[in-house]
Amino acid sequence: MSRFPVETGKSTRFEIQAYKKPRDPKAIRDTHVAFSGAPRKHPYDPQKIILVPDPYSTNTFYYEFMTDDITYVEELPSLVDMDGQTVTMARIWVKKMSVGMRCTPFFIEDIRRFAM
Repeated sequence: MSRFPVETGKSTRFEIQAYKKPRDPKAIRDTHVAFSGAPRKHPYDPQKIILVPDPYSTNTFYYEFMTDDITYVEELPSLVDMDGQTVTMARIWVKKMSVGMRCTPFFIEDIRRFAM
């Protein structure tokens, strides 16, 4: 099963989306690639998900995948920050030869300012 957060006012509830467990879990390694992180619903495309590998890092990036390319999802232990807030983690298995996107957000700066 996978859980994707849904905003409901002040709290976040998790919507359950079931994935069938593969008949042979070892065989999935031949046809799929595993990615681990905190799954999130895509902000405007319900056919995609976002996966944040390290949600507490200050130098973060995220992956974007089509939900149809995901065959299996495993729940991983949740992460807990210093304030006791938890983030649900998952391992998703994506079909080989699918198209995914790795995004690295950054601030635009003039590096000449730092060189002088």
